[in-house]
Amino acid sequence: MSWLPLLSTFLSCALLVSGQEPALSYTDDAGGEIRTLSLVEIAQLRPYTHYASAAYCHPDEVIDWSCEANCKANAHFQPFVSGGDGGAMQYWYAGYDALLDTVVLAHQGTDIGYLVAAWTDACLFLQPIDRHLFPSAPRDAQVHTGFATAHSRSAPYVSAAIQTVLDFHDASSVTVVGHSLGAALALLDGAYLSLHLPPEMPVTVIGYGMPRVGNAAWADFVDGLAPRLRVVRVNNGHDPVPIVPGQFLGYRHPSGELHINTPGEWTACPGQDNPSVNCSVGAVPDVLSADLHAHSGPYDGVWMGCELDPVLYPGQVA
Repeated sequence: MSWLPLLSTFLSCALLVSGQEPALSYTDDAGGEIRTLSLVEIAQLRPYTHYASAAYCHPDEVIDWSCEANCKANAHFQPFVSGGDGGAMQYWYAGYDALLDTVVLAHQGTDIGYLVAAWTDACLFLQPIDRHLFPSAPRDAQVHTGFATAHSRSAPYVSAAIQTVLDFHDASSVTVVGHSLGAALALLDGAYLSLHLPPEMPVTVIGYGMPRVGNAAWADFVDGLAPRLRVVRVNNGHDPVPIVPGQFLGYRHPSGELHINTPGEWTACPGQDNPSVNCSVGAVPDVLSADLHAHSGPYDGVWMGCELDPVLYPGQVA
């Protein structure tokens, strides 16, 4: 077993015990150079990684916060609302993290064997953005049809859930997390919430293995919502999902990529779809050079899913 995840866990715990919030301290200057994250910066993401993984658990487990390792990792979390059926609407939940003083909203991802097939059918076409949900978006902004449809189903419930948590806790921020399809929904929710919450309420999106969600106008629109909206996209090794749908179809990522080259070696990749070999576009030029198993993890030692079967996820320690 590698000592790096253990050290990262120790650093996370040390920050919490000392009373210091593990806020995201690294900077993501879109005009800067690629740089390597410190182990402390990597450790700061671990609580959010567990939140994203917990979103795969059934809503009944989540509302009781009884989802084994992921729930134990954030034992202080107070769940308020959970929902979805894992089919027509992905599982999701919302609650409050007192140590981070943030409202957490998490979306379930989807089965790894379904991903590539799902994104090669008609749903991968771009459609104009819903200006009722995103009133300030430019008219040429377009998003993935399937993702937009899924988001429109959950948006009213999510908005009400966030407000419920804020009615009970005067949180300083909202953080939206997800993996895979859940990361795409998190990005749409993050942009949506940043437009509809009070302007003094910052929103952070932390997505793991996020596919491309929209076109260049959408990516520019998301980047332009800073500093109210911050986007962090964590991509693992040769995971193919962050490079689909392809740029040749008109898709583009917003800024904010963190790329895991090897365990303990993460790079911050400035700009949109950075072509460096230390970032996803350069590391995975096409799906033939990809490793689909990297999509599930590990992300600083954390695997995505609720009580995963190690046979389906080679390399995971049961």
